[in-house]
Amino acid sequence: MSHLSAEELGPVLGQGLLSFPVTHFDADLAFDEAAYRKHIAWLAQYDVAGLFAAGGTGEGFSLTPSEIDQVVRAAVSETGGRIPVIAPATAGTAAAVEQARAAEVAGAEGILLLPPYLTEAGPEGLIEHVATICAATSLGVIFYSRANATCNDVTLARMAERCPNLVGFKDGVGNIETMTRIYARLGDRLTYIGGLPTAETFALPYTEMGVTTYSSAIFNFMPEFALAFYRAVRARDRDTVYRHLREFVIPYLDIRDRRPGYAVSIIKAGLTAIGRPAGPVRPPLTNLTDDERGELGALIRTVAGTDAA
Repeated sequence: MSHLSAEELGPVLGQGLLSFPVTHFDADLAFDEAAYRKHIAWLAQYDVAGLFAAGGTGEGFSLTPSEIDQVVRAAVSETGGRIPVIAPATAGTAAAVEQARAAEVAGAEGILLLPPYLTEAGPEGLIEHVATICAATSLGVIFYSRANATCNDVTLARMAERCPNLVGFKDGVGNIETMTRIYARLGDRLTYIGGLPTAETFALPYTEMGVTTYSSAIFNFMPEFALAFYRAVRARDRDTVYRHLREFVIPYLDIRDRRPGYAVSIIKAGLTAIGRPAGPVRPPLTNLTDDERGELGALIRTVAGTDAA
């Protein structure tokens, strides 16, 4: 795959499932690059439209800027241009600009713009924030709407008009009216990505609002299941979608919802269950208990036929 322009990136991402890999740590919580590379190489064998390095599932919030750069470079190297790698940009505007520029140098194909740290801002400030990052890079930028960085259709339209390389909108809020208004106003100007944890729960109804893809954390440890689920969503095969929800996703959510932060921790537990451990999570996240890991492993074995430990 040749380098994608910002204009080309959105449609490419919108045509398939998106991978959000975990970041591997050793027992001392240092980045385990060799294990991470092995994981990326495994995931890259499957038919996914994009790989988001050091995102939320990848604990990007707990990585230093140099670690983020290391993770992005490792992902770019292991995918070898076969899958577009999207890098994160977060924190304040100046820091996000530096991250976006570093990602471009590292060979990433796009930027996932996460919320600024801590502070709240009105629409004018948020527009300036997004416009400044977009102006700092030629890469396509995806705005992640969640937490303290959310916007309505009017604000998003102003962002899109000002920023030609704003190519995507990832929804982490789940407000049906807002999403309906956004798609009604902007249509296919942007690629729309489902970004709620766990995205599979919302995938089918979101297709009616122009959301053609989503970020699957489950893909980390059950790639074939995640892809089958995505195909059923795109085909609007309600029977298959709801069967998968009943048999795996909802019981999985019951474990995930027991403690804040488990949306990430349960993915690493799933990898341990299939014999591909990614190490512990970094604080402030906490790992699943032994009983919860056993419960998750049994669920995976039942649904996927995996010989999980």
